[in-house]
Amino acid sequence: MSYPQRRMRRLRTTSAMRRLVAETRLSVDDLVAPLFVREGIDEPQPIVSLPGVVQHTRESLRKEVRELVGLGIPAVILFGVPATKDAEGSQAWDPDGIVQVALKDLRDDVGDEIVLMADLCLDEYTDHGHCGLLTDTGEVDNDPTIERYGWAGVAQAEAGADVCAPSGMMDGQVMAIRDALDEEGHEAVSILAYAAKYASALYGPFRDAVDVSIADGGDRKAYQQDYRNGREALEEIRADLAEGADMVMVKPALAYLDLIARARAEVDVPLAAYHVSGEYSMIKAAAANGWIDGDAVALEHLTAIKRAGADLILTYLAREVAEALG
Repeated sequence: MSYPQRRMRRLRTTSAMRRLVAETRLSVDDLVAPLFVREGIDEPQPIVSLPGVVQHTRESLRKEVRELVGLGIPAVILFGVPATKDAEGSQAWDPDGIVQVALKDLRDDVGDEIVLMADLCLDEYTDHGHCGLLTDTGEVDNDPTIERYGWAGVAQAEAGADVCAPSGMMDGQVMAIRDALDEEGHEAVSILAYAAKYASALYGPFRDAVDVSIADGGDRKAYQQDYRNGREALEEIRADLAEGADMVMVKPALAYLDLIARARAEVDVPLAAYHVSGEYSMIKAAAANGWIDGDAVALEHLTAIKRAGADLILTYLAREVAEALG
């Protein structure tokens, strides 16, 4: 055995030694907890395809966030499930929309103890399930859509959001939101852009969580990225930064670790990765069948995402990992 090989073996001898020389350290500080809040329910509703995750009532959301603050989790991101949907997704910018009232609740409860992020898109609120307004021929109409995104950003900011997180992958969405925020005096509100968001097959449980189905068997491949392409992800990231994004995201995470690493090498702003619903649910399903140690795999997955270069990890594992890390 060569001297370098012996040296590496010596540095793996005990748990304490391995911890001492670990290159990557996953921390509670890295975690963002995605949370769902549903209008018009009296108690939390379990999401079958996301074991352990629920659609919250306003009151249960408040309790959950207070507990997450106690665990040291630095941020949450809210997704809304409205009681009614329409073609424009108008609940996204209604001051009385479910996310806006939930933000007000949380701001009153926890002040600045946790960063309040809000997903900014229309798909949760449209009756057709697309991320924007549609033309007469059924295509997403980009420019009227990003105008509504600006309205939604202002509504979220006025409700107490620290961060707006546009996820619709519309051209010019970041600039439209930044301009709208600044014009209304919300210069301090940040934008986390879903800059490299792929048309992935891993979002199914999330769509269950927000009660979204795309009309007529459609998809989002015309505006989300093709999973076969990597270079265009960097173009999207550059474009969003040029438009005023403060942070950028790669979504999903595990199948795109190469993109996280490439983005980390290119940009110096905070880089987020979304460990998405399908990635989470596969761990839970395999663990439930006794095929894997779910807790160990969860830590391995999140550590790999951080090792690739992510500063922030949005994950449904946030609470249990925070509890495990102590």
